[in-house]
Amino acid sequence: MPLPLPIPTEESEDPSSSSLPPANYPPPSPIQLLPDDTLHHIFSCLPLRETLASRSVCRHFHDALSSPSFLSLLPPLPLLALRHPRHHHHNYHLPPSLLAFDPSSSRWLRLSLSFVPFASLSPVTASSSLLYLWADPSPSSSSSDSKPPKSLILCNPLTRSFRILPPLGSAWSRHGTVLAAPAIAGSAVLVLTELAALSYSPGAASWRKFSLNLPSKPRSPVIIGASIYALCDTGNPWRSQWKLFSCAIDDLGCPRGWAQLERHEWGDVFDILKRPRLVRGAGTSRILMIGGLRSSFAVDAPCSTVLILRLDLRTLEWEEAGRMPPEMYRCFAGVGGQRTAAATANAAGNNKVKVFGGEGRVWFSGKRVRGKMAMWEEEEEVEKCPGVGGTWKWVDGAPGYGDVVYRGFVFDAAANEIS
Repeated sequence: MPLPLPIPTEESEDPSSSSLPPANYPPPSPIQLLPDDTLHHIFSCLPLRETLASRSVCRHFHDALSSPSFLSLLPPLPLLALRHPRHHHHNYHLPPSLLAFDPSSSRWLRLSLSFVPFASLSPVTASSSLLYLWADPSPSSSSSDSKPPKSLILCNPLTRSFRILPPLGSAWSRHGTVLAAPAIAGSAVLVLTELAALSYSPGAASWRKFSLNLPSKPRSPVIIGASIYALCDTGNPWRSQWKLFSCAIDDLGCPRGWAQLERHEWGDVFDILKRPRLVRGAGTSRILMIGGLRSSFAVDAPCSTVLILRLDLRTLEWEEAGRMPPEMYRCFAGVGGQRTAAATANAAGNNKVKVFGGEGRVWFSGKRVRGKMAMWEEEEEVEKCPGVGGTWKWVDGAPGYGDVVYRGFVFDAAANEIS
């Protein structure tokens, strides 16, 4: 392929003022003579990863493939975005970026966040192809005895646009769980703590504060449609007893507010799982509940594997969606070789597995499985035989992250505008 046309400098834009005659310029590549509409059509057939990589070929490609008219043609790309590891030490000399995994190609992507004018950025959640970040001010702007609170940033790495949301107290950034609602729920962003919640809607001047009125701190809250779902521990200090609660986003702070979801037919569905967590299922009416499968109902009963249950919000019926294969769970439990089921269960008694994901994909990370993750993908038709629902596989760790316990969230990369 011929060399790309050199980018003219201010001194060489006028041929008469150039020290080099026009004949010394190499001829332009034929593809550079194509109109932008034709170039857009060609590159719209490529996967997003290859399209983003093509922007670095030359200035012409960068400008054409970065224009809003082209980015709007690209379909969303479902990714797993990684949060920064705990006790992460920010390197202020390196440009900030978002590391994400593409399940369709089993490859890692790195999206630049250098357009956001903060020294340290921590991705926390996403919705409608927009990314939310906690942003730390530059170290030089904070004194040794006081540190400004973090700012919450809304941005889109593809369009390189961002917005700084109104300030909130430091306690919210330290202890709050950030949730982003879809467009159907007004694209609001929520910050939940144990006793209260903050809500911000696009165009508002400030945050609104609500009392949660829940029996305990909401565990693994998720937004499905226009409602929030969360687990709460209604037990005692000696034994946990988990219940499922829901609340419409518009009803936050209202007297009716949160309501417990329960049916007599559910029986002991919450008692068979240890450390349950919620994840959005595929579609718009499914919740996945994932936890360790207890070997008995004893308080200190060890777990034999990881169980995934699925709740259909239309019928309020639970069903088993999948179980982690024994050989995979033995890696999380730290048991190698040929061991009995009892030995595996005993070794896994105190093992904690990080669970995250959404939209029908769940990832698992743990201290005994450093440097990689397990991934489960939901299937539309799940067989009723235990252990065969969905697809399980290993995912190699992210480059440059080392042997860490991963945490993340689903991010649909697309060129949506920030409203």
